[in-house]
Amino acid sequence: MKRIEIIGGMSPESTLYYYKKFIGISREKFEPYFYPELIIYSINFKEFKDNPNGWEGRKRILINAAKALERAGAEVIGIAANTPHMVFPDVQRAVNVEMVSIIDAVAEEAKRRGLRKLLLLGTKTTMTMPFYKEALKEKGFEVIVPNENEIEEINRIIFEELMFENLNSKLWLIELIERYAEKREIEGAILGCTELPLAIKPEDVSVEVLDTAEIHVRALIKKALE
Repeated sequence: MKRIEIIGGMSPESTLYYYKKFIGISREKFEPYFYPELIIYSINFKEFKDNPNGWEGRKRILINAAKALERAGAEVIGIAANTPHMVFPDVQRAVNVEMVSIIDAVAEEAKRRGLRKLLLLGTKTTMTMPFYKEALKEKGFEVIVPNENEIEEINRIIFEELMFENLNSKLWLIELIERYAEKREIEGAILGCTELPLAIKPEDVSVEVLDTAEIHVRALIKKALE
């Protein structure tokens, strides 16, 4: 089985969630005590988030991390966050190791479930920049994003609450999804920030929930088995 490597730390809370999912899915799929080899490169999130060179600087951090994992014997690499997938193609081109895109994994899972009309939740960057929405639209999905005020509040909740294990706004997030389920007839909600599954569980809402962290971990394990 191929060795899995994850670029994490964006934020540490979501990386911890990834690892918990990795353990849980391994127990589900394999014999007792069998866990695939896994290396986690946890970057300094402050240096990433507040990089003075913006996305060019952030991209360089990710490329350096990917190259370090390649030197460590990486065979399959994943970036354990949605927003950094804005520069995923550039990071993939910088290494000779196969990388698994969280967006591709989400699209494949949504297709498997027969979902077409999806609400995209995430950081402000993920919800407003075209990289995520356009990639899904090209694969045949209809993508809806919240309004401007809702985008600002979701972004605040992610950075000021969920990244610190604060679930005070869980009900607000549930009510948001339910409003779109009722008014826009969405078929599913993409938790397009890997902190959001900390607050939103499938049983909390009336529509399908696409937990991008869990979907990504399953895709990484599947690739490692090939």
